[in-house]
Amino acid sequence: MMAQSAQKMGYKVIVLDPDADCPCQHVAHQFINANYDDLAALESLGEASDVITYEFENISANQLQTLVSKYNVPQGYEAIQLLQDRLTEKETLQKANTQIAPFVQLTEKNDITQAVAEIGYPFIVKTRFGGYDGKGQILVRDEMDLEEAQELISNQECVAEKYLDLYKEVSLTVTIGNDNQITYFPLQENEHQNQILFKTIVPARVDKEQEARNEVNKIIEKIHFVGTFTVEFFIDTDNKLYVNEIAPRPHNSGHYSIEACDYSQFDSHILAITGQKLPESIELLKPAIMMNLLGRDLDILEDQFSEHPEWHVHIYGKNVRKPDRKMGHLTVLTDDIEQQEVDLLHKFEGRHH
Repeated sequence: MMAQSAQKMGYKVIVLDPDADCPCQHVAHQFINANYDDLAALESLGEASDVITYEFENISANQLQTLVSKYNVPQGYEAIQLLQDRLTEKETLQKANTQIAPFVQLTEKNDITQAVAEIGYPFIVKTRFGGYDGKGQILVRDEMDLEEAQELISNQECVAEKYLDLYKEVSLTVTIGNDNQITYFPLQENEHQNQILFKTIVPARVDKEQEARNEVNKIIEKIHFVGTFTVEFFIDTDNKLYVNEIAPRPHNSGHYSIEACDYSQFDSHILAITGQKLPESIELLKPAIMMNLLGRDLDILEDQFSEHPEWHVHIYGKNVRKPDRKMGHLTVLTDDIEQQEVDLLHKFEGRHH
């Protein structure tokens, strides 16, 4: 989607990806099939490119730092280096004076008793490095779950984080350009199922937009960003807003913007990294619902796509369909979010069986 946005503006695109079957090669002018930490391949990418960007944070911060020193990588390496480590991310958010859930560093398995004492049940144990879409984390509800958590900690360092009683999850997508330009997308309301984003509704049905922007502004002062990134938030049952985590790239919850806004999150990203002027504000053209399409959803919905011209369907072109793998998304623009939400959920209800 980023490549398509760049091409629309007249840029030529080279993609580097370790997957020989990666879908992006089919919408790029050139494809380098190599690992993200293959320095020779990264050098050849650098030599051939005027601008380098990334849209995936599990790449090597060290290799990225080498690239930044020689070539034009406007995003830099600092955000990746910082956000690859959950502990550093939380400490940075703490220093930025943002509202975050209480946390404890877990270096060895006996540290779990400190977590129980300091933050109490329930809490989530997350690995410091790696892990997304719920991977590398365990919910500790009571002492029955301690053994499983200790096993995770004995393999690698972790962070224990207070489990909040959630009312809603929201996210704010933001693009930063040169000359301190900041453009905000509307606040997005998210629902996850099994730790994977299920749907996004825009505008979010909560009055937290300005508060979320204020938190993002604190983060921007502490972390170097250029391009599009997203901050995920929790709202607890006391209506308190907490920063959850930062994705230093265009984000799944911003995909609705392709149809629903006057600029997509990918358009604004390309404008930012190529040094162009950003729009002062992003206009939501119509309220929207974005639903992720997992393998299981394609199994139940694929034959219905042609019957629903109001569904803007995006299929990513991944070769292997797995039940919980993101295979695409669909966006519906509507003046009646509540009714549209009911209709879509009815269509998706077979996904659990």
